[in-house]
Amino acid sequence: MAAPQLKSDSKYDDYEYPTTSPTVQSGHPGHTTPEQDAQVFQLRTQLEQAGYSERLDTLSMLRFLRARKFNVNLAKQMFIDCEKWRKEFGVDSLVRSFDYKEKPKVFEYYPQYYHKTDKDGRPVYIEQFGGIDLTAMYKITTAERMLQNLVVEYEKLVDPRLPACSRKSGQLLETCCTIMDLKGVGISRISSVYGYVKQASAISQNYYPERLGKMYLINAPWGFASVFSVIKGFLDPVTVGKIHVLGGGYQSELLAQVPKENLPKAFGGVCDCDGTCQLSDAGPWQDPEWTKPPKWADSKTGASTTIENEPSSTISTHEPQKAPHPTSEQQKAGSGQQAPM
Repeated sequence: MAAPQLKSDSKYDDYEYPTTSPTVQSGHPGHTTPEQDAQVFQLRTQLEQAGYSERLDTLSMLRFLRARKFNVNLAKQMFIDCEKWRKEFGVDSLVRSFDYKEKPKVFEYYPQYYHKTDKDGRPVYIEQFGGIDLTAMYKITTAERMLQNLVVEYEKLVDPRLPACSRKSGQLLETCCTIMDLKGVGISRISSVYGYVKQASAISQNYYPERLGKMYLINAPWGFASVFSVIKGFLDPVTVGKIHVLGGGYQSELLAQVPKENLPKAFGGVCDCDGTCQLSDAGPWQDPEWTKPPKWADSKTGASTTIENEPSSTISTHEPQKAPHPTSEQQKAGSGQQAPM
């Protein structure tokens, strides 16, 4: 029996890494049905007719289709909304020019970083919420720049992080393993950061679909599991299956997914990256054997724009740049969307 292969399009598909998903599941690359292949063609053709010519590769088309249960019309609208947002946000130039030089100081309050890989070869993404102090943080940066950094890191996840991980593992990897540390998070603190987290979550689920592999919510405070049991009733069962809510005794389950040599000591692993795990960006994407220059580094994707890197000292209550609210159609088709980052 022939090995499964991605049904590719020579005009748009130029991959330098494996393109068959290890997930033997309908709709995933290398495991599509003839009907799903036809839906990829239909979606791409409609987008071409609407004037789009970028990001129409097969892997992208499949991600948008999976996010909308292979409803071509909904997937098309999701793609169009995404492209509109990318233009308004300035993503293509931002990823090449953004300099988040205040990152070390921001991370003293709110670490957000990629660090090595899990046992499936996927990038591990870590966020720690317990030290968030927006009043102090907005003296260092602004909510807009925090969102800009979030988007730049998503773009770097897409390329070069995931391609490098795919090359090293020998199979297509499209998702990451997320660890969200809730240690020290109380009700009062949750309310103060809700606005930013809501904006960040909207970016995640609306514009970077199908990027969540597994999510571990660790050090969940008392009562959180009960709250989540209500929340998950509104989520797609596939998404719910990816989320693991754990208390303080999370180490054994987390170490079953992330090798101890890849997990920072703060979470029960043995890695300390000479004391700089949060800022090391360690992973296959830093190894010349597996990484290649990201395609967004090619100036053909758009003219570079200078970004003002100095945060304004006069802003202390800066509101996040608004992510467009999902339409009623998107909300109804929420299946396949990610949980909040």
